[in-house]
Amino acid sequence: MNQNIQLQKLIIAGAGPGDPELVTVKTVRHLREADVVITDRLVSEVILDKYVRKTALVLHAGKQRYKEGSTPQYIINELLVEYALQGKKVVRLKGGDVSVFSNLLDELQVLNKYQIPYEIIPGITAACGAAAYAGIPLTARNHSNAVRFLTLHKSGLIEPEYWKELAATDDTLVFYMSGDHSDELSDHLLQHGIKSDRFIAVIEQATTPMQTVFSCPLNEYAGRNRKRNYISPTIIIIGKVAGLHEQFRWKANSESEELYFKPIKKTQQQEERA
Repeated sequence: MNQNIQLQKLIIAGAGPGDPELVTVKTVRHLREADVVITDRLVSEVILDKYVRKTALVLHAGKQRYKEGSTPQYIINELLVEYALQGKKVVRLKGGDVSVFSNLLDELQVLNKYQIPYEIIPGITAACGAAAYAGIPLTARNHSNAVRFLTLHKSGLIEPEYWKELAATDDTLVFYMSGDHSDELSDHLLQHGIKSDRFIAVIEQATTPMQTVFSCPLNEYAGRNRKRNYISPTIIIIGKVAGLHEQFRWKANSESEELYFKPIKKTQQQEERA
């Protein structure tokens, strides 16, 4: 590292779950000052177009399942270090909140390794955004006193004993990145004796104009939505509170199947670093 270069604080910020108006004032301020923005796929293009300077370098370094164009974490780490050590102001912009299923630890470790100063700015995580825009309180008196954030992005991720605990709890269960495994999820909970008053709400593209919510009693889910292909990103809420959606919904389902977050394509830079 050139000792004469003054390193700027690298900003790791959450952009919120989709609706560009949910981004924080503090994140907007740093985006306006950034020389380089390294952004996830699940960040609204409106945020980038509206708040990032035209002279700034914007690098798309997102993840998408089963598709080319996903950027491996080691390349994201390399990009952070490369531009930060040049003395540039770098903003690492993540969808939702930076601390929930976001590989934050990997990036903090590499920044510490190279003694790069940083600041972490939280954002609205997808679970909270999805619940609010679906009219579902994640906790509510006589319904649930706690909420758990989980993921089932691949089969076998949850141990059998833990399925028993999840089926028995009164906690609200929120599953990230689990749309492809919703059938497996509901089957496991039913097999382990989850109560009949539990509902499921599957929320596609939450907080965006394309948001769609599918809600029903969990024990009816297999007959209604089995083998359905959900549009990513998808949040799944399970518990008594999910049954409140029909009563308190305030946002109509979209009739469009358009993708709010466009697929990413492999760039020349990714090819060179692979």
